Amino acid sequence: MITWKDDAELFARCHAELFTAVVGDVMDLMGYQHQFLPPQIQPLRDDMIVLGRAMPVLEADDAGGEGPGRTNAMLNQPFGLMLKALDDLKQNEIYVCTGSSPTYALWGELMSTAARNRGAVGAVVDGYSRDTRGILQLNFPVFSYGRYAQDQRPRGKVIDLRCRIKLGEVSIAPGDIIFGDMDGVCVVPRAIEKEVIEAAWQKAHGEKRVFEAIKGGMGAQAAWDKFGIM
Repeated sequence: MITWKDDAELFARCHAELFTAVVGDVMDLMGYQHQFLPPQIQPLRDDMIVLGRAMPVLEADDAGGEGPGRTNAMLNQPFGLMLKALDDLKQNEIYVCTGSSPTYALWGELMSTAARNRGAVGAVVDGYSRDTRGILQLNFPVFSYGRYAQDQRPRGKVIDLRCRIKLGEVSIAPGDIIFGDMDGVCVVPRAIEKEVIEAAWQKAHGEKRVFEAIKGGMGAQAAWDKFGIM
C-alpha cells in the first residue's frame, strides 16, 4: 500500500510509480469519466511530467488597451492580473490557465523563471506557449497546444486567479492534483485524491504482473480472467 506524509512525498511517489493512464482508469471506474484535459494540450518535450496542485487562472481576450481611463482599473494594468498570479504561486503548484481564444501565447520563458523561483512545478495552458528554447533549457514542465510566438499583452489579460475554472470538460478547483505526461493531463479532485492514488498504485503494480504473464505467453482472455486488468 502506498503511503505519504506530505505533498512532497506524495508527488515523489507518484512521479516514480504512476502514470496518467492508470490514474485516469481508476477515476473512470469511480464514475469520474471526464478528468482528462483536451488532447491537444501536450508537453513541450515528450519526457516532461507535470505533477502538483492546481493554481487556476482565468484569462480573457481583451483588445481594449491598457488605459488609464478604463472602467475596470485592473484592465489598465499590462497583462491584467498575470504578474500578481505569478507572484502568488506557491511550492508544488501548477499555473493552470484557460478562458481565452487560442490566438496568442499564454506562457513563456520569463514566466517559467518567475514561477520556478516561487517553487512552482509547471504550467498547463489552454492555448500556446513561446520562448521554447529557453523553457527547454530551464527544464520547466510546460503543457500547451504547441509553439506560437504571438504575444498576449495586446490581446488578453488575466482577470482572476485561485478561482474555479472549466478547461474542456474538466472542472478544476484550487488545490486539485494535476498530473500530466506524454499521454495527456488529468485532474484528480482533492476530495477523492487518497482513494484515487491508492487504487492507481494497486492497479499499476497489478499491470506489471499482467505484463509479465502476457510476455511469458499467457493469452489476453486468460490474463483478464486471472488478474482482471488490461
